[in-house]
Amino acid sequence: MIRIRSIACLALAALVITCVMSVDASACPTCKDGISENDPAAQSMAAGYFYSILFMMTMPFLILGSFISFAYWSIRRRTHSQLETS
Repeated sequence: MIRIRSIACLALAALVITCVMSVDASACPTCKDGISENDPAAQSMAAGYFYSILFMMTMPFLILGSFISFAYWSIRRRTHSQLETS
């Protein structure tokens, strides 16, 4: 129980650090030019690029993490049920 709680705290800390550091990340040249202009359409397009890049970067980790978590909990549940029956 303590191990799961410490892993959850570590994952939460990593998520917070990632969110805080993403604010300081540099943009691509197209986004930089769009933000430097005072055109609202260019700024919204640059924001769209930014969010799509973040989405594309996080999806592989979320999908892989979901599969690994599902496998871990399935194995753990099966092991626990086998221990109860024996």
